[in-house]
Amino acid sequence: NSSSMKEFILLSLSENQGVQKIYFVVFLFFYTLTVAGNLIVLTVTSSRHLNSPMYFFLCHLSFVDICYSSVTAPQMISGFLVENNTISFAGCIGQLFGVHFFGCTEIFILTAMAYDRCVAICRPLHYPALMSRRLCGRMVGVSWAGGFLHSTLQTLPIALLPFCGPNRVAHYFCDVHPLLHLACADTRAEGLAAVANSGVISLSCFLILLTSYVVILVSLRGQTLAGWHKALSTCGSHITVVILFFGPTTFVYIRPSSDLSRDRSVAVFYTLITPMLNPLIYTLQNGEVKAAMRKLCRR
Repeated sequence: NSSSMKEFILLSLSENQGVQKIYFVVFLFFYTLTVAGNLIVLTVTSSRHLNSPMYFFLCHLSFVDICYSSVTAPQMISGFLVENNTISFAGCIGQLFGVHFFGCTEIFILTAMAYDRCVAICRPLHYPALMSRRLCGRMVGVSWAGGFLHSTLQTLPIALLPFCGPNRVAHYFCDVHPLLHLACADTRAEGLAAVANSGVISLSCFLILLTSYVVILVSLRGQTLAGWHKALSTCGSHITVVILFFGPTTFVYIRPSSDLSRDRSVAVFYTLITPMLNPLIYTLQNGEVKAAMRKLCRR
């Protein structure tokens, strides 16, 4: 009976108290940067001057990033200061839902942005017709709906499992594999479903993204050096983010997990580091955004 489990204890990234205090400062700093950076991007990209599809996607990406890191980071950061970092059963299921909802939405938005870039670079003359406001709205709508569907399919089976034994989650947030380890039932089917669900989404979107970069590079064959430089400078930074985000997620979800402690340190990349880097990478290389930011600061 799942109601017998009132709360779970989340593990910290380190058992050492001194290290925990250092982590507290470092991750609090990361989280503050994430929220501040993404709030600035949100403010800037929602301004009326920047109305190309790219900024529309960026605006949603920043909102997702704030929500995504807020699902895991505050709980983890406060956990560095207490002996037992507890979370209620409902809170745990809610956190599991949130991580997968925002994480999956982010994957779909990054994929939509790749398509947008591809069209912009490969079909510049048809770009305004191909990337209409309506299509962009639909792409973002599908991203959110897809994230919601994925997350529901991921969370429901776990919420229905019986938890009666140990309640120490071998992770700093509630995720599929660590919870399956604690259930008092045979969870092989749920484990396979989770791998199929999360692993296939992250791997296939990763491949779509890589394909989009190949298409862009092929389309640049006859370009001048300046054209190459411009395309590569935007794509280079995006590839960095994509690898930092998709590498770890694919690693954690594509295989049935055996080593949870390794998953725990790898998860820091996609729950905290990437949401922090996104605003830096997508805006520092963009003249329009920088100009809009300067305007904002002058105000």
